[in-house]
Amino acid sequence: MAYSNGSRCRGRKFGYGSLLLAVLLLAITPAVPADDTKSATIDATAMGTSTQMGKMVSVKVIIDHFSTQEDRQVLVDAFKKGQSQGLVDALSKAKPVGRIAITGTVGTDLTYIGLMRTPTGRRIRFATNRPIRIGEAMNAGPSMAYNLTAGEFDLNDADKNKSTGVLYPAAQLIINKKGELQWELRKNPWKLVNIIDWNKAGSEAQPLK
Repeated sequence: MAYSNGSRCRGRKFGYGSLLLAVLLLAITPAVPADDTKSATIDATAMGTSTQMGKMVSVKVIIDHFSTQEDRQVLVDAFKKGQSQGLVDALSKAKPVGRIAITGTVGTDLTYIGLMRTPTGRRIRFATNRPIRIGEAMNAGPSMAYNLTAGEFDLNDADKNKSTGVLYPAAQLIINKKGELQWELRKNPWKLVNIIDWNKAGSEAQPLK
């Protein structure tokens, strides 16, 4: 799985792999009903990489409940039918399951949050449509194509200092010339550090069997 920087049009390997596809195809959602899932908050610091090195912003993710298997299948089918735009359309129709706020923004609803068990804890992945500002829409520039926001927290229950994460503020999911899924980013991914999992999000849920 590769990603390419939209401003440089270069494809690169990225260690987190096919983030959104894994959300849609591989995430194990909790067995407890959505109404019984406890609300949780995760705070983190997002650090810029590459050309954004040295920049830092705060990120807050509020989880009301995790998405279901049925929610996931709707997004899978939408991407198969309409690729990235199909996914955007399906996310726009989905009910919010949480919210994300980044320093300098008013925040936006999250319409997909998946939960996976890992050998060291839990992996929480999220996706939503990126809010398009009025000025950006009026200019109708190339940034309009990068209309998804996605991210991941890899939470280590044994050692909180080893918890990691990544944020794609502006991205689209494409199929490259090799027929492979590839993230195409408007700029660069942001590394999530100083992660505080206030409520041990998803720890009360049991994996589906």
